[in-house]
Amino acid sequence: MEGNIGELGSAIGAGLAAIGSGLAAVGVGNVAANYLAGALRNPSAAASQTATLFIGLAFAEALGIFAFLVALLLLFV
Repeated sequence: MEGNIGELGSAIGAGLAAIGSGLAAVGVGNVAANYLAGALRNPSAAASQTATLFIGLAFAEALGIFAFLVALLLLFV
Protein backbone atom coordinates (compact mmCIF):
# COMPACT_ATOMS: atom_id res chain seq x y z
CA MET A 1 0.00 0.00 0.00
CA GLU A 2 1.77 3.06 -1.24
CA GLY A 3 0.93 6.69 -0.57
CA ASN A 4 0.01 8.61 2.47
CA ILE A 5 -3.29 8.25 4.28
CA GLY A 6 -3.22 12.00 4.94
CA GLU A 7 -3.09 12.75 1.23
CA LEU A 8 -6.00 10.38 0.64
CA GLY A 9 -8.06 12.09 3.33
CA SER A 10 -7.16 15.46 1.89
CA ALA A 11 -8.30 14.43 -1.58
CA ILE A 12 -11.57 12.98 -0.28
CA GLY A 13 -12.24 16.10 1.76
CA ALA A 14 -11.49 18.33 -1.22
CA GLY A 15 -13.88 16.33 -3.36
CA LEU A 16 -16.62 16.65 -0.78
CA ALA A 17 -15.97 20.39 -0.46
CA ALA A 18 -16.12 20.74 -4.24
CA ILE A 19 -19.66 19.39 -4.14
CA GLY A 20 -20.56 22.62 -2.34
CA SER A 21 -19.50 24.59 -5.40
CA GLY A 22 -21.95 22.65 -7.51
CA LEU A 23 -24.71 23.05 -4.96
CA ALA A 24 -24.12 26.82 -5.00
CA ALA A 25 -25.18 26.80 -8.66
CA VAL A 26 -28.40 25.09 -7.62
CA GLY A 27 -28.92 27.78 -4.98
CA VAL A 28 -28.38 30.59 -7.48
CA GLY A 29 -30.88 28.97 -9.83
CA ASN A 30 -33.38 28.62 -6.99
CA VAL A 31 -33.08 32.29 -6.03
CA ALA A 32 -33.49 33.42 -9.63
CA ALA A 33 -36.43 31.07 -10.25
CA ASN A 34 -38.28 32.30 -7.17
CA TYR A 35 -37.69 35.92 -8.15
CA LEU A 36 -38.98 35.25 -11.64
CA ALA A 37 -42.05 33.45 -10.32
CA GLY A 38 -42.82 36.35 -8.00
CA ALA A 39 -42.22 38.92 -10.73
CA LEU A 40 -44.62 37.13 -13.06
CA ARG A 41 -47.29 37.07 -10.35
CA ASN A 42 -46.92 40.75 -9.47
CA PRO A 43 -44.99 42.70 -12.11
CA SER A 44 -45.49 46.04 -10.37
CA ALA A 45 -43.57 44.87 -7.30
CA ALA A 46 -40.71 43.28 -9.25
CA ALA A 47 -38.70 46.49 -9.51
CA SER A 48 -38.63 46.94 -5.74
CA GLN A 49 -37.36 43.38 -5.22
CA THR A 50 -34.37 43.58 -7.57
CA ALA A 51 -31.98 44.55 -4.77
CA THR A 52 -33.15 41.54 -2.74
CA LEU A 53 -32.50 39.34 -5.78
CA PHE A 54 -28.91 40.53 -6.08
CA ILE A 55 -28.27 40.10 -2.35
CA GLY A 56 -29.59 36.53 -2.51
CA LEU A 57 -27.48 35.77 -5.55
CA ALA A 58 -24.39 37.18 -3.84
CA PHE A 59 -24.91 35.08 -0.70
CA ALA A 60 -25.49 31.90 -2.67
CA GLU A 61 -22.43 32.53 -4.83
CA ALA A 62 -20.29 33.39 -1.80
CA LEU A 63 -21.02 29.98 -0.29
CA GLY A 64 -19.83 28.35 -3.50
CA ILE A 65 -16.65 30.40 -3.47
CA PHE A 66 -16.01 29.46 0.17
CA ALA A 67 -16.51 25.77 -0.66
CA PHE A 68 -14.07 26.10 -3.57
CA LEU A 69 -11.55 27.79 -1.29
CA VAL A 70 -11.84 24.99 1.27
CA ALA A 71 -11.28 22.42 -1.48
CA LEU A 72 -8.15 24.22 -2.65
CA LEU A 73 -6.84 24.55 0.88
CA LEU A 74 -7.35 20.85 1.52
CA LEU A 75 -5.51 19.92 -1.66
CA PHE A 76 -2.51 22.23 -1.50
CA VAL A 77 -1.84 22.94 2.18
